[in-house]
Amino acid sequence: MTFISARNIKKVFNGKKNGNATLAVSGLNLTIRKKEFVTIIGPSGCGKSTFLLMVAGLEKPTAGALTIDGKAVSGPDGQRAIVFQEYLLFPWKTVKGNIEFGPELKNIPKSEYQDISRQLIRLVGLEGFENRYPHELSGGMQQRVAIARALANRPNVLLMDEPFGSLDLLTRESLQLELQNIWEEARCTVLFVTHSITEAIFLADRVVVMSKRPGTIKSVFPIDLARPRTRDIYTTRRFRDYEAAIKASVWEEVR
Repeated sequence: MTFISARNIKKVFNGKKNGNATLAVSGLNLTIRKKEFVTIIGPSGCGKSTFLLMVAGLEKPTAGALTIDGKAVSGPDGQRAIVFQEYLLFPWKTVKGNIEFGPELKNIPKSEYQDISRQLIRLVGLEGFENRYPHELSGGMQQRVAIARALANRPNVLLMDEPFGSLDLLTRESLQLELQNIWEEARCTVLFVTHSITEAIFLADRVVVMSKRPGTIKSVFPIDLARPRTRDIYTTRRFRDYEAAIKASVWEEVR
């Protein structure tokens, strides 16, 4: 059953200085099921992040229809949370304080939002670090806090824009494994933008490849790999076949 629907989406950015317009996305059509994990990959500047921001309600399509659960996206909504590559944590708040910020702002009773933060701290593996400040944490730990803060409002859509892009390889792979567990427990729909083909396949139910600008959906690859996934899957024939097919599709656009 379709949960997120994008039909003939077009996005034009008008230049503020020279007045030149940039057609970023054109004729984009995509449907996403409820609780599905979809990764988006494509050449730099193809509109991946722009599409994510439109789903978040932070950008408006110039044309086309974008709906979630049958309702038009008209602006930001607490049911949609976004995690960026930059952690964007409040430096003056502890781990616990950062996670509790959203529920507290919504006037949820203190006992309830404290229970939410306890659950999420356990879920992202930060028990024992509840009272640490962001500058006392590694990059990977800060990104876990950012994910937990995004989940604190119980969103039904989690949008992730290159969330592991600035991390070292070992930390990145560790968080990929953890994100699977977080998604399985949170059971929200995930739309995940990445430049890594390996990451895209490892995480996804479907990998969406976008064309070069103006971005549209070039191809969609359903990923038929058993869950939970471990690093051992990288060496399997099926994984390598997916990798080769998606790489060929992306490289056609890069060339």
